[in-house]
Amino acid sequence: MRRPRRLKHEINVVPYIDVMLVLLVIFMVTAPMITPASIELPSVGKASAPPVEPLEIIVKADGAMAMRDRALGGAEVTVGRLELAERIKEAQAKHPDQPVLIAGDKNVKYEAVLNVMDELQRAQVAKIGLLVQPKQRR
Repeated sequence: MRRPRRLKHEINVVPYIDVMLVLLVIFMVTAPMITPASIELPSVGKASAPPVEPLEIIVKADGAMAMRDRALGGAEVTVGRLELAERIKEAQAKHPDQPVLIAGDKNVKYEAVLNVMDELQRAQVAKIGLLVQPKQRR
């Protein structure tokens, strides 16, 4: 007696591997021949100006304030609350797009930093930011 033939229910992947290897060789040969596209950028007159160094307002732990203009060398000048807005206006008259950064000591009250920020907003300073130190990873 003869046994009936059974059908195999398997997928033969060898032809698929052969096709993939042929495609891989074709791409490896043609890839170095393709020339990259070059882009011609438009030119603008004002974009070449370098960005202005920021102006720093330093609020110390005891509440005293100082101002540092990095564009003028970075010397620290002690300022009072009343003359702060005037000094910022003078500096921004020379460089209107100069940002102002507030560097508050971590031991100073949050309210002191907010008062400085409020003072700058009343003086219509456009770019105000807070200066922080990145955390060191252990």
